[in-house]
Amino acid sequence: MKPVSEATYLTVGNAWRYRTILRYFYQQHERLRHYLVLEEIFEYLRQNPHFQEYSEDMLEQDLNMLVNWKNLVPRQDTGRVSSIEDFKKRKFRYQLTPYTIEIERMVIGLENLGEGFGGSLEHTLFDRLLQGLLRLTELDAGKEYVIFSVPLDKVFEMWQDLYEDFRKLTENATDYLAHLQSEKVEEKMLTEAFLVYKEALTQYLRSFMTSLQRTSFRIEGMLAEIPASFVSGLAERLADHELSIPRLDERPRREQLINAYEEKWQVLSHWFLGTAGRESDLIYLQNATNETIRRLTRFAQRLGEARHHLRSRRNDYLHLANWFVQAESLAEAHELSSSVFGVFHTRHLWAEAPKRTESIETEIWQEPAASLVIRPKIRAYKEKVRPNAVMSKAREKSETRDRYLRQKAEEQELLEDLISQDKIVIKDLPPVDPYIRKTLLTWIAKCMGARDHKGKTETGRIFRLHLASKERVKLVAHDGTLEMPDYVLEFE
Repeated sequence: MKPVSEATYLTVGNAWRYRTILRYFYQQHERLRHYLVLEEIFEYLRQNPHFQEYSEDMLEQDLNMLVNWKNLVPRQDTGRVSSIEDFKKRKFRYQLTPYTIEIERMVIGLENLGEGFGGSLEHTLFDRLLQGLLRLTELDAGKEYVIFSVPLDKVFEMWQDLYEDFRKLTENATDYLAHLQSEKVEEKMLTEAFLVYKEALTQYLRSFMTSLQRTSFRIEGMLAEIPASFVSGLAERLADHELSIPRLDERPRREQLINAYEEKWQVLSHWFLGTAGRESDLIYLQNATNETIRRLTRFAQRLGEARHHLRSRRNDYLHLANWFVQAESLAEAHELSSSVFGVFHTRHLWAEAPKRTESIETEIWQEPAASLVIRPKIRAYKEKVRPNAVMSKAREKSETRDRYLRQKAEEQELLEDLISQDKIVIKDLPPVDPYIRKTLLTWIAKCMGARDHKGKTETGRIFRLHLASKERVKLVAHDGTLEMPDYVLEFE
């Protein structure tokens, strides 16, 4: 009875944005690309005229909403990190959740009146697909295709069996591989229970790969040799069969049905053969299956190494003790000990000396010797210092004080010149020195920090801060222009 938050994106106000994003995720998921980054999604959306005013910040907000609705699972992308700052920015890769995959497939099914799916890697589907293709392209004694002479329902049956096997193959394979690459399965692979299923799972994947490699080359060769006339003739016969079925509702035109069946054949052909500039989806499936087998092997190897570290070393120590028993002298035992355990009580000395080279091939004895001064580690030790005469710097102090007072007097004269009728109107000021600007901002900060908006200068004059208008004014200085509110300082 709980609400399904994963379906929220279908009905909210910005559903057109969320649906476009998740549809692209689903299309890439069907191509065995389960993780996408923000930049790739934004580049795709910008190709749509409805997203011309769409920004990366808006996309990031939409992705965060989809994560909150449990449509996407974020995973920090550490593969593109080149510095600590990049790691702190937390760049993410996003993956569809199983609920969202099911919802998108259901929506597409409602649009195309398709059917459901189940995830598996059935190696028999390749054999059935090959047999269906052989039946569909069978030649008679006159070297003509049989489908042009058999009844329409027979042609439709052969096509339906072929395309149904192809659909099951693509959907089940992508879903099963996505399941194996999900985060929950990876967590289970880190447990001891995974070792029990490791052999059966690996054998299952290898059986699928064997069937794929055995039959895919024959299927590719057949699809490459089939002429365009066969495809158009098959589409026409399938369209005629579709139109021969009595229907009371509106019937599609024959040309539309022919184009639809030709597109389905193109999908089948491109999945095995690929297109210009893009590898076939069969290659994607083969690479993904091989990578999954490698991942399973790596996980099993790590678990085996962890178990190896936890096993008892009692027999190893007994074997090592037997070596010491067989030593004929204490000196020989010392040599054996140094080989097995290394040098005991090693002291390391470090000296801060400049390196001549950063090469890792350079040995330490090839570097020049460095001098290190060692000081006694006792509390009473103090370094000897040579007594020096006390130098009088009264003259330098007096000159510095006089220079500071002259500077303050000059700055005070500048500030007094800016006060007109006991007011300083920011927007009426001429170009000022940076010191004047800094002083004015300090006074404004004092007033804004006080409840009565009053402040006091260094000479003791009291002033109040007023906002003359809601306009923005500019305070021009020699080193730049500052835009600020229309403030007025009134002196008492």
